[in-house]
Amino acid sequence: MRGIVQGVGFRPFVYNLAQRLNLAGYVLNDSSGLIAEVEGAPAAIEGFLEALGSEHPPLAWIQDRVVTSLPPTGDGEFRIRPSVAETGKFALISPDIATCAACLADCTDPGNRRYGYAFTNCTNCGPRYTIIRDIPYDRPHTTMAGFTMCEECRAEYQNPAERRFHAQPNACPACGPALSAEPGGAGFSLPISPIAEAQRRLADGEILAIKGLGGFHLACDARNPGAVGRLRARKRRSDKPFAVMVGNLEAARELCVVDDDSARALSGPRHPIVILPRREDTALPDDIAPGNPTLGVMLPYTPLHHLLFRGAAFQALVMTSGNLSEEPIVVENHDARQRLGGVADWFLVHNRDIYMRADDSVVRMFEGEERVMRRSRGYVPETLDVGREVPELLACGGELKNVFCLTKGTHAILSQHMGDLENYETLVFFEETLANLKKLFRVDPRAVAYDLHPGYLSTKYALGLEGVEKIGVQHHHAHIASCMAENGLTGEVIGVAMDGTGYGVDGAIWGGEFLVAGYAGFTRRAHLRYVPLAGGDAAVREPWRSALGYPGAEERIAGVPEERVRAVRRMMATGTNTVMTSSCGRLFDAVAALVGLRHEANFEGQAAIELEAIVDPSCEERYEFDIAGEELDFRAMMERIVKERAAPSVVAARFHNTLAAAILEMCLRMRRESGIGRVCLSGGTFQNMRLLALAARALRASGFELFLHRKAPPNDGGIALGQAVIAAERMKILG
Repeated sequence: MRGIVQGVGFRPFVYNLAQRLNLAGYVLNDSSGLIAEVEGAPAAIEGFLEALGSEHPPLAWIQDRVVTSLPPTGDGEFRIRPSVAETGKFALISPDIATCAACLADCTDPGNRRYGYAFTNCTNCGPRYTIIRDIPYDRPHTTMAGFTMCEECRAEYQNPAERRFHAQPNACPACGPALSAEPGGAGFSLPISPIAEAQRRLADGEILAIKGLGGFHLACDARNPGAVGRLRARKRRSDKPFAVMVGNLEAARELCVVDDDSARALSGPRHPIVILPRREDTALPDDIAPGNPTLGVMLPYTPLHHLLFRGAAFQALVMTSGNLSEEPIVVENHDARQRLGGVADWFLVHNRDIYMRADDSVVRMFEGEERVMRRSRGYVPETLDVGREVPELLACGGELKNVFCLTKGTHAILSQHMGDLENYETLVFFEETLANLKKLFRVDPRAVAYDLHPGYLSTKYALGLEGVEKIGVQHHHAHIASCMAENGLTGEVIGVAMDGTGYGVDGAIWGGEFLVAGYAGFTRRAHLRYVPLAGGDAAVREPWRSALGYPGAEERIAGVPEERVRAVRRMMATGTNTVMTSSCGRLFDAVAALVGLRHEANFEGQAAIELEAIVDPSCEERYEFDIAGEELDFRAMMERIVKERAAPSVVAARFHNTLAAAILEMCLRMRRESGIGRVCLSGGTFQNMRLLALAARALRASGFELFLHRKAPPNDGGIALGQAVIAAERMKILG
């Protein structure tokens, strides 16, 4: 059997199943998956094969199995044999899984030997990807190798009837990892109870650096405005929303609107951050998520987190990545003291090494399903099936929200979220993770795919590799191919790719694109009308610059000094440091600036998020727009917005309605021309739930078959998947 069959309790399941059916034989892990041989009565063997598919452990996933008949050997018993390593073979690895109910009961039961133990786990939960150094997944190949099990833990580990049978991170207070605590300044202390000391300090308003599963968190009492403000100031994170961890679903419902689908996402085995509508009466400081009607909420996913909330004076904690702005999450204790010492007042650490760092994953709910926005802990290294054998290759992704992709067999192996690939520290993280995934999955890439933008660090990295074929892939083509791949599509689709920035084949900055696309290539059928954008990266940080690209806006940027407006107009007039763009993200920026909502953006997409937040949901009106040849022209809309900017919520609603109507109209034209009735929506703009809902409803009502992202992010965190399948198709065509 191949799939996720190691580290999830499959061998003891097979052993106990064989015992129940009176079958002899053996089961073992090898580098490809799991092998079982059974001997006995034909009816028992049929029952065995049926039960493998219907009764297997909850975390297991059987991708495929091969059944072969052999002559009987006369075995009289069933055994679990040692693992076998094979050169060039690989097995799928389970992601890190949130604490199961049984382990939570163990560590919160005063009569249990693991009471209060922050590293309690079993074959159904606990660390996986973050501690695995190599396969087969056995303890010597993990960061638990240095912890020798005590007699009681060893007995559990060796007993097939136990749920901790061959649970590689198995441990207890007598033999396993331990917590320790220390102040942010000089010196070292070891309180009698590090958890109790952490609770006291958090309740007193201190900021803690807490070592977790995939790295450090910076934490503080989410209901304490002073603590939240200090954390923002020290971390140099002015406006970007903080994630909040609460103790249970009831506490989540006090902060947010939590329907049944959201509750399943919050409490499932992955425990991601779920973006939820914030209750108006939520007793949290505005500084948690300034100007945002949603809140990123997660539940405790390790015993340490559960113990922090147990009996605590606080009800919600800010839990944000333990890093400084734009750097990867910190994983090592000594590194945390150096990098986070100026942020945290106190450290709660442990001595189990983190081999692979992994940020918290982020999802949004749409149409009752999880839609991954940031794919990391709990999801990686689970592979995506591309439906056909593809060459071994590396796709390096983009710059923002970087994720790379490796391929092996029919598997697309997406890395965890790297962050913005703009500095040396993140590049080192990229290279470390690439080396690890190549080793775990036994991948030796023959080719490398990369974004066409010459300035991206991912592109420079790809072009610097030796001995591999190099395949450039246009950014928005990759977006659409990513959506196609995860939905198992072949042939061609109408692709609507909308985002902030993507390098076009004509040298302009694209971002509002209508493509007829397949894996082999694409045709650009239409796009948002080009407008001038002055200042390069400065235009992303200052949305008012985008507004100046539209007629009628020149003198109406309230709050921006007149001399700065004149300087930017001169740049546009002379073409100095000015590019032409069809970016939908910059269109959102322009509208946000015109209604006085946001003139400076402190994080990517901030203006668009705030524009969505103020929409008047009762407004169904829209503005006029024009289609001239291949161009979707919003100049008339922008002139109306200038005149109506005194009613921002109405303008925001009409703008969203107009953009959705324009998407529909362009898709209708393309269907008439091409005969294609399948539409894929991709790109960071479709993280906007208002626009996504309007466009989806309109397209389906007009008879289109609509495909959206679920497993890969619609933002740039998904483009490596698209790059990989496009590169594989080109290699196939070229032979």
